[in-house]
Amino acid sequence: MNHKTKYEFGVIGLGRFGYSLATSLAEAKREVLVLDSSENKIRQIRHWTDNAFVVNDLTKEALMEAGIQHCRNVIVCIGEKVDASILTTLNVIGMGVDRVIAKAISPEHGKILEKIGAEVIFPERDMALRLANRLLASRVMDYISLNNDITITELKLTSKLEGQTVIQASLRKKFNLNIIALQRKDTTTTEITPEMVLNENDIVVIIGKKDHIKKFENFLVK
Repeated sequence: MNHKTKYEFGVIGLGRFGYSLATSLAEAKREVLVLDSSENKIRQIRHWTDNAFVVNDLTKEALMEAGIQHCRNVIVCIGEKVDASILTTLNVIGMGVDRVIAKAISPEHGKILEKIGAEVIFPERDMALRLANRLLASRVMDYISLNNDITITELKLTSKLEGQTVIQASLRKKFNLNIIALQRKDTTTTEITPEMVLNENDIVVIIGKKDHIKKFENFLVK
């Protein structure tokens, strides 16, 4: 192992979250060091990075031998074994790593990790928040495919529908689409009434066929 290397990221633990994180970082051509106790998982991750090593015992000495102290950012992805997660996080922080992020599986687990100095992530919650932010970042934000044809999509309204009520906009009649939710600033409602007035920059969640959604999208920008 080349301990002189300054890795950008270190990932400890190759569960589903850790494996996805490590492969995403490696795919983005980032220098990443990966550690896990499973020889099989390390063998799999070596398709993505050569800097992957089996560490059977996550003691401070074993972590240092693997070179984790040479990482600028370390993400501890051990979740299920809470004691191992806490001790490993404590050891990595004690090595002076610039940034230590640790996965938590409960609020109590998260509080302990925060108290010892780690940034805490709750993968499912954080992934949901990230998705929500991504959905809200652009006009055509994203879609959830219900089957090959029907999707739920978020769109930001343009001035085309400014001041019109839901019944005047007539999405169901003109585009065969239904509005199932509307977000305005920090307020979201699922109670869509015919009299509700639509404004530019409202975010609407609509359900319908992909080609119908595309037609509505084109209408908004023309």
